[in-house]
Amino acid sequence: MHILALVLIALVCLIHVYIFLLETVLFKKRGAKVFGIPQAEVESRAVAMSNQGCYNGFLAAALLLGLVYPDPAIAKAFAVFGLACVAVAGIWGAVTVMKRILYIQTVPAVLGLVAVYLM
Repeated sequence: MHILALVLIALVCLIHVYIFLLETVLFKKRGAKVFGIPQAEVESRAVAMSNQGCYNGFLAAALLLGLVYPDPAIAKAFAVFGLACVAVAGIWGAVTVMKRILYIQTVPAVLGLVAVYLM
């Protein structure tokens, strides 16, 4: 894959590692602030956010495999799968949660997909 595609895949992967951490181990201290969750709701949302974070961890894992898998065809398949999932999840998040998710998740993922296919 072209260097631009690899950089974009790595960026999206890092974003999702960060989201995973915010939604799981850092939720009660930092994550709730980042996501704008009122302090009164933090305890009641912690388990659901941890579950959601687990899915973001899976997305990061797929993207990481896209970066390091030794067979280029399989690496590309992991990267495309991960980027496509992130793009769709970002669209859904923008529709159901907040519009800024579109820019944080979907835009980098779509740029990564374009780079994978055009390079």
